[in-house]
Parts: sequence; structure tokens; C-alpha cells
Amino acid sequence: MSERRADAVTGAEPWVVIGLGNPGPAYAGHRHNVGYLVADELIRRLGTPFKAHRASRSEVAEARLASGGQVPGAPGPRVVVVRPRCYMNEIGGPTKAVLKFYGVAPERLVAIHDELDLPFDTMRVKLGGGDNGHNGLRSIRASLGTGEFYRLRVGIGRPPGRQDPADFVLSNYSSAERKELPFQVDRAADAVESLLTLGLAETQQRFNS
Repeated sequence: MSERRADAVTGAEPWVVIGLGNPGPAYAGHRHNVGYLVADELIRRLGTPFKAHRASRSEVAEARLASGGQVPGAPGPRVVVVRPRCYMNEIGGPTKAVLKFYGVAPERLVAIHDELDLPFDTMRVKLGGGDNGHNGLRSIRASLGTGEFYRLRVGIGRPPGRQDPADFVLSNYSSAERKELPFQVDRAADAVESLLTLGLAETQQRFNS
């Protein structure tokens, strides 16, 4: 069995964790790019750098989580962390290409994205659902033909006053938010690791604000 298609130790498919965002320095500090920030934190913890993945127009990094969760001494699951190098509304194509390359079904996909309907510094982990107007989720659902994948919804809050939500997500965090953002990103990375090792129910109990 090819290691790229299945976990060499457990025989299970790897997990694919994709951080949603827009590429390039002009977008780096935007609220819409919090998925990239969480993916970067996961990579920092795993100690494996991103590498170009031409088949999917993405950067990917493969590693194994240190813990197997509820089984003492068990190896953690293998995970492929993905940072697409395309704009948010085109992200479905690279997502589908990565899943195909690694032989992974949509139910082992975790999409990390910003969420307007949650206050800043809160988050929700869920399985399935609609796109709620999020262009990245809409693109993924259209490409995969299903919405049955995991989502880590990282709250950014609603825009103040009458500001257009589209402008709000493509704007930088406030100075006060920037002070708290590293803690939010760290906790979001914890939630991803919990989901992959402990499952949905326990992760929701621990992290759904």
C-alpha cells in the first residue's frame, strides 16, 4: 500500500487540514486569512516546512501528530497540512486535487476558515453544513460535490456600523485584536489536534465557545 495513500502504521487514510486564505503579502494580515495563520501554527508545531505541490497549486507539509489520543503510546495520525496558493473563490480545485493525490475522502478533510457570525476570539468545530456565504467553503463544496467535511470556524465578528462584510473580511485586525490573535490561533491549532486525535464530540465540548 502506498504511503501517500494510507497511513503506513495504522493503515488509515491521513487527514488533510486546509487553511483558507488569499496568497501574497497584501492579504497576510486580513481577517479572511486566519485559516493560513492556524495552518502556519500547526506547521510550526510539527516542525515540517511547507513544500510546493504543483499538482494542486498549493503548499503542503506532511507529518504525524505526536499523540494517538485516547490510546496511550499509540502513534498520532498522519496529517497533510495545506495552504493553497490561489484566491479564496478558487480554492475548491486545489482542495480536490490534494484529496485525490493522497487518496483521502472528504470526511477526512478539515477546513479552517474565518466566520463572521461568531465573535472574535470564539470558535466552533462542526461536521457538514452550508457555506454561509463564505466563498472558500462554497468553492470547496462545488468542487467536491458535498459539504460533508469538518470545519473549524474561527470567529472574526461582524463589521461595525454599516461597513460591507466583504470589505471587513478583507481588512486588517484592529490593534486590540492583534494582541489577542496569537492566543486565538494557538487555541485553534489545539482544536485541530484534538479533532484528529480525540474526535468531534470531545473537541466540541472543549472548544466550542
